[in-house]
Amino acid sequence: MRFTSWQIAGLFAGLVAFALLLWADTPLQHHGKWGGQPAAAAAITVLMALWWLTEALPIHYTACLPLLLFPLAGVFGPEMGANFGRTLSSYFDPYIFLFAGGMGVAAAMQQHGLHRRIALNIMRLIGTDPRRLLAGLLASTAFISLWISNSATATMMVSIGLAVIAQLESRLGGRRLHRYGMAVMLGIAYAANVGGIGTKIGTATNAQFCGLMERIGIEISFLKFMLIGFPFMLCFLPLVWWALWSIGRVDAPCEDLGRDALEAELAQLGRMRPGEKVVLGVFVSTALLWVMGKSLTDLLKHSFPELATSHVEALIAMAAALVLLLWRVEGGQALGKAGLLRVPWQTLLLLGGSFAMAGGIQHSGLSDWMGGQLEGVRGLNPFAQVLLISAATVGLSAVASNVATIAVVFNIARDAVAPAYLNTALFTSAIAASCDFALPVGTPPNAIVFGSGYVTIPQMARTGALLDLVAALLAAGWCWLAVPWIF
Repeated sequence: MRFTSWQIAGLFAGLVAFALLLWADTPLQHHGKWGGQPAAAAAITVLMALWWLTEALPIHYTACLPLLLFPLAGVFGPEMGANFGRTLSSYFDPYIFLFAGGMGVAAAMQQHGLHRRIALNIMRLIGTDPRRLLAGLLASTAFISLWISNSATATMMVSIGLAVIAQLESRLGGRRLHRYGMAVMLGIAYAANVGGIGTKIGTATNAQFCGLMERIGIEISFLKFMLIGFPFMLCFLPLVWWALWSIGRVDAPCEDLGRDALEAELAQLGRMRPGEKVVLGVFVSTALLWVMGKSLTDLLKHSFPELATSHVEALIAMAAALVLLLWRVEGGQALGKAGLLRVPWQTLLLLGGSFAMAGGIQHSGLSDWMGGQLEGVRGLNPFAQVLLISAATVGLSAVASNVATIAVVFNIARDAVAPAYLNTALFTSAIAASCDFALPVGTPPNAIVFGSGYVTIPQMARTGALLDLVAALLAAGWCWLAVPWIF
């Protein structure tokens, strides 16, 4: 493994900060009834944060540090066995099983090409003149990203987008559509990021956020999350379209030339096969059950009082994946080895690591100490607090992974924001973490479309910086209005 100078700097900075916080004589070593536990938690938290933000090691490796360091440092108390058991439980959280099952269903959709068929039909429904074609690409990419990882969605949609652009250029005698092609590619990246905001499983950060919220006693059902995330997506996508059409209209075709391209792509898929029908049935059933998760939980609580909505949603997700694994169709499994290989299993370690980090901060006394140090933020105007969290999240997500951003911002915001506005601020951070549009390194979809040859860094930076600013404002404003009403 070859390290960049940035990674080497992050590696050493993390180790130095870890040693100083763990062994230096600071107030964290003598904090009330917790003694030196806050210092141990702070040392490991800063180490993980620096290694995550600089990607000094693969981020799923860093996510496993609590399993080793929490018991050795005594974050939860002096007994090593109890420390290990408490830490290990974070890696078996219901939200990890929810996300795992959801990824299984998504992998089956990819295995059978169902996501491609859905995307092409949405595009054909919206229209194929240049303006509508761009809108259709945004809408179809966002819809697929509600259920499938942003990276997989972008990868699939880039191939469709390139095929459509090639068809348009061919019909125009080989003239290259520099500006319209750029708008299409940026649209795919941006819609893949924004679409993931809409549901609880749309991106790993959403499941991570809900799990972190449950640790502070706030349960968020699939439907409640969708009532916040989905309207934001619907409001923001037209703004993305407007910004991109202002780029693409410069050399966009003056006539409807896109229909032939879409029809050719659909013809290549042929009629819906039995495997697609099976996956579609399981997918629709699973989504409906997720939406009814809170009602099902209330019904089952009579027999299982300790049951939470996350347990029911996780059970639904795992049952759906199991059905697809066992269902034989077209001579094979509805979810076979090829589909399972597409699942980013390391994401589950990321979730477990962030849950363990949050638990260490909360139960070691570090959270109590941080609350006292951040009193100044609580003195700001309430909306200013929320807007500050939104802007900080968008800014940090530009240089760090979304999972790392949420892990860091959540634990700071939880102790910085006034309790009356905490839900609003934390939900804002969850939405804002997926709103990075300015740099190829910001999110995988940004990097994927950058490789298409149509996108330049200066244009992505100019358009993306504007959308970053708008997203930070819209996320803060929407959550300020919606979260108190829904919660």
